[in-house]
Amino acid sequence: MAIPSPWPGKVMAVLRAGNTSAAIAQIKVAPSVRELSALQKALVTAKLTGRWKDVDVAIDESLAALSAPRLHRSP
Repeated sequence: MAIPSPWPGKVMAVLRAGNTSAAIAQIKVAPSVRELSALQKALVTAKLTGRWKDVDVAIDESLAALSAPRLHRSP
């Protein structure tokens, strides 16, 4: 069983503190799709989805960017 990442909890704490710009910055440099999905699930569980529209957009954009195949690969 995989150890859960502390990243989603830390971003949730930043959001609850009211610092959405810092949370969006962290979302844009998210480690992987797994952590972003965990954050999205945590927002749904806490019933905070839709409270911060810009955060929801940042999560969706980051999920799309990390899920899409790369256009080029370095040698």
